[in-house]
Amino acid sequence: MTFNEHDIQDAVREINSQQIADIQKVFRKLVHLIDLTTLEATDTDERVRALCKRAWSVAHEEKGIPTTAAVCVYPPFVKTAVEALQGKDISVAAVAGAFPSGQSPLEIRLSEVRYAVKQGAKEIDMVITRGRFLAGDEAWLREEVQKHKEACGQAHLKVILETGELKDPNLIYKASMISMEAGADFIKTSTGKVQPAATLEAAYVMLHAIREFYEKTGKKVGFKPAGGISEPLVAVHYYQLVDAILGQQWLNNELFRIGASRLLNQLEDAIA
Repeated sequence: MTFNEHDIQDAVREINSQQIADIQKVFRKLVHLIDLTTLEATDTDERVRALCKRAWSVAHEEKGIPTTAAVCVYPPFVKTAVEALQGKDISVAAVAGAFPSGQSPLEIRLSEVRYAVKQGAKEIDMVITRGRFLAGDEAWLREEVQKHKEACGQAHLKVILETGELKDPNLIYKASMISMEAGADFIKTSTGKVQPAATLEAAYVMLHAIREFYEKTGKKVGFKPAGGISEPLVAVHYYQLVDAILGQQWLNNELFRIGASRLLNQLEDAIA
């Protein structure tokens, strides 16, 4: 499969031009797809506890608002998040493996993954080594994803491609396929630390890769756009792409997440 940028843009525009019958229903569903995230150098235990409270206290039965799907933090705060979310049906995810650059020796990266899992993380968001992949080292990409998957044990692995640095849609497609073949449970657009971060065009390519992988293997791989998604209507556009390319069976938080820190507030306002 090959991609042309102009064709991608046209296809994305066509999909996102479709009317949605009940936008409020979609807004509510989007809340339950969010990985509520804090990944700042100034993070503290207190800040992470507040994030966790926000993740579950947003739920409002009368208004039909659910909790978020997960919280996502740096490894030192996993234990804090696990304790804060005890008894809540909200997963704890951690960025690990030398996030956001991936530029550390592999064994150190894997040690960080094992540490986060031991602390209680149920999901690991790793980032690929873009420099080696861009230099043509596809074997390295396959190896690093495989070894991160092994280090995860029972935890789910989300593989961040950093599509803003890969740029070429055909490279994004290739990285998506290799990552899934190597064991990724999710593929994710961005760290949020590089511009551009998530884009609908990159999402379009990744979703087609997921569909092709599913048709070949029967394995469903999840999709997570992240980075700069703060407006409800932008989140709706990603929802529309997933629906159009993968179908309703992917529109749940087992297979579709949105990484965000500000989107939840905006969704609450839109629902209100």
